[in-house]
Amino acid sequence: MTVASHHTCGSPESRPSPHGEGLELSVGLGWPSHSEHTVERWQGEAKVNQQDHVVEEVPIALVYNGQPHVVMLATPLDLEDFALGFSLTEGIVQTWSEVRSVRVHHRAEGIEVRMRIPEERFCGLSGKERNLTGRTGCGLCGSATLRQAIRHPAPVGKGVKVLASDLCKALQEIGVGQGLNRLTGAVHAAAWVVPGKGVQKVREDVGRHNALDKLIGVLSKTRADRDEGFVLVTSRASYEMVQKCTTVGISFMAAISAPTGLAIRLAEETGLTLVGFARGENHVVYANPHRLIHSIG
Repeated sequence: MTVASHHTCGSPESRPSPHGEGLELSVGLGWPSHSEHTVERWQGEAKVNQQDHVVEEVPIALVYNGQPHVVMLATPLDLEDFALGFSLTEGIVQTWSEVRSVRVHHRAEGIEVRMRIPEERFCGLSGKERNLTGRTGCGLCGSATLRQAIRHPAPVGKGVKVLASDLCKALQEIGVGQGLNRLTGAVHAAAWVVPGKGVQKVREDVGRHNALDKLIGVLSKTRADRDEGFVLVTSRASYEMVQKCTTVGISFMAAISAPTGLAIRLAEETGLTLVGFARGENHVVYANPHRLIHSIG
């Protein structure tokens, strides 16, 4: 199903916001993050009928200056953060302040997130439309060209130094911020961790890429210093996850599952420290180990 349309520069909604600088938010009500269903729960030969909490995934249409860009399936939470993070990690805008407004509109068939960006950024969207609906957890679905799909961000900076004990502590703490996952058992999380201070922000979504975009969005909105912390994700470390982090200057990502070969190569190319299989006190460093400090001896 085609969801993108060709952008026309100079449309009425591409004019600068009359509200001036700063982010304007309008939040509607409607789609829930989870619902209750009556289920049969079996334990061996024993059956119990009870209510179960089930996470929702909703079509989210991202619309720039009145023109649809992509439809993603996502959890309907923190959608302003999602829109900001997606706009940054896809290179649609360079800074969060270029998103002049974000308005969330709940429709019968899904949710529209309507954003206003500068006209020069809007004109730069031509040819970057996603031609297919983005499936849950899909990072590159709908990319029309190889150049669009495989990008090479600039090298990250010096970045953060992380004690192995800080990583271990973060793995213990991240669950506190995973309220929806505790309820449903079906969502990923991305966390921002500051060594010595622990987990600072957590965002959840059925899609790992969406969770990371939401986290990047809130970090940008709160102007968090990217050199002070690192990202921890409850998923595998795919190429797109590394790409999103390095695009916004994050220098360290740890995942509880494995990385892919392409993710490792991009981490090596950009200087990102990539850690996989982070579980308890154990982990594997796949690229640029100099930022992770171990006490040996």
